[in-house]
Amino acid sequence: MVFYFTGTGNSLYVAKQLEGSPISIPQVMRQENMAFAADAIGVVAPVYGHEVPPMVKEFLKKATFQTEYFYMILTYGNRHGGAAELAHQLCRQCGIPVAYINVVLMVDNWLPSFDMGEQMLLDKQVENQLAHILADIKIRRHWISPVTDRDRAAHQEFLDRMSQMPPDTWQHLLRMTESCVGCGICEKVCPSGSIHMVNGKAGHTPGHCQTCLACVHACPHKAIQLTVQEKNPQARYRNEHISLEEIIQANFQDISH
Repeated sequence: MVFYFTGTGNSLYVAKQLEGSPISIPQVMRQENMAFAADAIGVVAPVYGHEVPPMVKEFLKKATFQTEYFYMILTYGNRHGGAAELAHQLCRQCGIPVAYINVVLMVDNWLPSFDMGEQMLLDKQVENQLAHILADIKIRRHWISPVTDRDRAAHQEFLDRMSQMPPDTWQHLLRMTESCVGCGICEKVCPSGSIHMVNGKAGHTPGHCQTCLACVHACPHKAIQLTVQEKNPQARYRNEHISLEEIIQANFQDISH
């Protein structure tokens, strides 16, 4: 049993290598029954600011897992900032005995810092990383990816920067422009239901935004921009192995049903 959270497909791609039909966390969060049992249970998620997204934290706090082998795979694009150690701490806080945590270096989709055109040209040896992880999980290896003082310093530097900003800064990162044609794709790829069509145009409601940037990357007209400067406003990303329809199926919060 594998659960995942994805914005642009990286974590979904990893999850699919672990299990043929992984389970979307945004969809599971709509269920009343949050008790799960299996021989092995995994969680695959990206790291934002070196930690898992807020929705994944909420999932781990609310769910109960009956398993002999619980593991986490964390995807990141530049520096993980001790993500494995932070995830381990989170699991302890949630009362989850975690056997294995590893990280996977992939394309970084954080538009303020990275040019997607450049990122997609880099060979980050994803398949080699996944081969090692799959081998570890097959033998039920117990291991937590090591973290250095430099990793911890990177995370502390991030926390120091964030402390100088309003606490809801990331809730106001998106800017809807007049280029919107009302196609509704942004609404369907949003895992938190923060985007809705209003009078044929996309509107963003802050408060629960995961800052996954799924809407920005998926908009076919680049009608969703950021309120901060981007490295390359013309370049967008989706994992080459994952379709737009798969991301919609993973994230769409269809409240009409």
